[in-house]
Amino acid sequence: MGSHFGLLIYFTCLIMLLHFPNFVVSGKPQVPCYFIFGDSLFDTGNNNQLDTKWKANYPPYGIDFPKGHTGRFTNGRTAADIIGQNLGFDEFIPTYATATDGQISKGVNYASGGAGILDRTGFHNGDRFSFHQQIVHHNSTVSRISHIQKNTTFLKECIYVVNIGMNDYIHNYFAWTWGLDGTYNSSRLYSTQDYATILIIQYYRQLKALYNLGGRKVALFGLGQLGCTPFIVKNWGYKGKPCSDIFSDAEYTFNYRLKTLVDGLNKLKPDARFTFINSTSILQKKEGAPATSPSLPMPTKKKKLPDYKKYQARPCCPVKDDSQCIPNSTPCPTRTSSTYFDSVHPTEPNNIAIATRSYKALLPTDVYPYDIHQLTQVKL
Repeated sequence: MGSHFGLLIYFTCLIMLLHFPNFVVSGKPQVPCYFIFGDSLFDTGNNNQLDTKWKANYPPYGIDFPKGHTGRFTNGRTAADIIGQNLGFDEFIPTYATATDGQISKGVNYASGGAGILDRTGFHNGDRFSFHQQIVHHNSTVSRISHIQKNTTFLKECIYVVNIGMNDYIHNYFAWTWGLDGTYNSSRLYSTQDYATILIIQYYRQLKALYNLGGRKVALFGLGQLGCTPFIVKNWGYKGKPCSDIFSDAEYTFNYRLKTLVDGLNKLKPDARFTFINSTSILQKKEGAPATSPSLPMPTKKKKLPDYKKYQARPCCPVKDDSQCIPNSTPCPTRTSSTYFDSVHPTEPNNIAIATRSYKALLPTDVYPYDIHQLTQVKL
């Protein structure tokens, strides 16, 4: 990745540390429990025992994580890990696959690499737990808590985070681009506008089920610059440009409708608080300028199209065709200034920026209408 964005990430993290000096709260957590749903951006090992290619429990993943390659699709902590630390939890939230009866009342991580809002999304690479299946798992957890504690009313004070939808585009709607033509037909059946509507309708049904299981403080992460990931640029780049416009347009459509869904849920469920985390805004250098393409020179009549390649984000590890790191390969030494660890998933510094500004917004565009810290303060 170009040095420009490496410096941007470095200084972004420095600003975060100066602006919010006390990230990790010692003592009692700010909320009784913390539940995590989503895809590989939040997965910490739920796929390890599945028959699937959606796995990251091998080196070089986890190279900077104290416990090594646990199943996290990055070099260190995920954004969900860091949010948990900001909330004051002294241990990482366990995966559904490993959580014990003594742990579940403090939270469970259900996120699964390859998962989507649609059940079919990601099936070409093997098993994964779709968002629907994750809610089924949460239903089982709530039943276990009810059996152990005889009371689940405290769940309304817990924080729920959901980061889902990326695979519904990369590994469903646009999957034909990288040789999966015939595997998914959604792009032939629906326009990007109609497809976003289908996703949001299904998402609403799933969130209503989460609400019925006690979820009242829910942070929904929008899609974050899919069109600028090395995997997308490689397969759908245009003359070396750092981002794919067609992906960026689809991402904008989904995020706009997700924000509208948040408004609707808050009106329909006055005893709950839903919020939208604008990952795209958080990862921008300035309004309208993607962080992966800072200060791009633009062509003019007297000037040829610039060499955009030097502005493209690049994976830190050597990658396979499916975008993940080659097992036991050697990653780049500049992980603190790199954007992506593999061709899709961010490095820990990027996760720090996302987690910190979703926990406590730095700009008005970061969240809507609450940041996660504000959710902890809401009395229901």
